[in-house]
Amino acid sequence: MRLRLLQAVATGRREADEPAATHLQRKANRESDNCSLNGEQGIRQSRSVCGKKAESDWRGRQTTETRIIRISETNKTEPETLMALAEAGRIIREGGLVAFPTETVYGLGGDAMNPESSKKIYAAKGRPSDNPLIVHISDLSEIDRVVRKVPETALRLARRFWPGPLTMILEKGEEVPLETTGGLETVAVRMPGNDIAAALIRESHTPIAAPSANRSGRPSPTLARHCAEDLDGKIEMILDGGAVGIGLESTIVDLSTEIPTILRPGYITLSMIREILPQAQVDAGIIRADSGIKPKAPGMKYRHYAPRGDLTVVRGTRQAVVSYINAQLAEVSARSLSGGRAEKTAVIATRETASSYQADLVRDLGSRKDPEEIARHLFGVLREMDEENADVIFAEAFDDTGIGAAIMNRLLKAAGGKLIQL
Repeated sequence: MRLRLLQAVATGRREADEPAATHLQRKANRESDNCSLNGEQGIRQSRSVCGKKAESDWRGRQTTETRIIRISETNKTEPETLMALAEAGRIIREGGLVAFPTETVYGLGGDAMNPESSKKIYAAKGRPSDNPLIVHISDLSEIDRVVRKVPETALRLARRFWPGPLTMILEKGEEVPLETTGGLETVAVRMPGNDIAAALIRESHTPIAAPSANRSGRPSPTLARHCAEDLDGKIEMILDGGAVGIGLESTIVDLSTEIPTILRPGYITLSMIREILPQAQVDAGIIRADSGIKPKAPGMKYRHYAPRGDLTVVRGTRQAVVSYINAQLAEVSARSLSGGRAEKTAVIATRETASSYQADLVRDLGSRKDPEEIARHLFGVLREMDEENADVIFAEAFDDTGIGAAIMNRLLKAAGGKLIQL
């Protein structure tokens, strides 16, 4: 399958944020010595260049050509950027799919009012159809098209946190199809705080339904190349806006019930919401993966963010955690030496402890003094576990306060709830 790079705006970025197409070209060059890739013909995955049979998309046709366009929030008015956004908006209006950056993670966007677009989103992600999609708007005036009524609680939260990483669940309007809401009479809606996302919604002339732009169950994408790794050939376009700012999905608060309830923790914390709505609470079951109830918000029911290796989260004092993990690593090594299957070990650590571990792979999320840094790096490191073929993975736990609650929610989802309490 082919990825054609349209170079829209050249912007300097740190090495970890290389253009998605550049990353894929390097990956393709590693995978095949016989495939020739060049800019004029477009950047292609080695399996398609070498003549292997293309996969089928959701309708059984040959895979879609996925274009990657690099643009920047700081150059929104450049002609090339405007043309790229106009083309992306046309794709959305005509029922296609576009991956785009937000301040939280990259989203996979389709026309929220078109049931066929929502079906395509579920198919591209391999997502269960009862897992609701979040509807994105670019201005508060657009909410009346999405919801039946706007309660005062929603207006108060919107005035404080929109545009930004907060999603509200309200009674859906008649125009919103059940395919978008996972069959529910409620709808999740937010106004993203990213200029590229807002411009795309305006160009599309419709609210955009957008879950995270990754295959279902995989770590959410914080770079455009993560979208390409999961959705190459399944969607029409990826807008490469560089690294996201937050790195965790939005906070979701349910306002369709008597007591405002957080169904997914995020950057907007419970204490911040209680400044506006003092009665707000957190749903006690948000980390359960085995609930039999129909999920009311994304991420409530199914295992998410998971690397392929076996992940265990360990909580305790620093010394106890380091000692326990190293003992487990030694057991894995001993099994291998005694004739068992060789397993690659990995530890997801912090700057304060990374040098203490004796694993094949140790990755530092950042300093415990800066939980926002840890949040930004979490999904990228979880994806790296797969890139490095880690079999047995241990991760340090974090405090459940502030944004730490969101970090732990994602870690425990990734681990399938597997937590060792020392």
